[in-house]
Amino acid sequence: MVAKTVGIAVSDDLRPALDEVVEHFGNGNRSEFLRLAVREFQGRLRLERLHAIRGRAREERGGRRYSADEVLDMIRESAAS
Repeated sequence: MVAKTVGIAVSDDLRPALDEVVEHFGNGNRSEFLRLAVREFQGRLRLERLHAIRGRAREERGGRRYSADEVLDMIRESAAS
């Protein structure tokens, strides 16, 4: 892994909280904590996007919910055509 150093400013009042989460989640390593935090928030971003897609799909279907079997049937029908 090629890494590049970046600077991040943290206010004095936030420093104790940063140290606490770094110790717990990053095993005392700020770089490791930041990597974990980025992955965590990237996952949350993907989840938000998925929820938005699901919401739009529900709107397009008039709010109707489909069972897993119905979805699989629609996929098969679409693939066959």
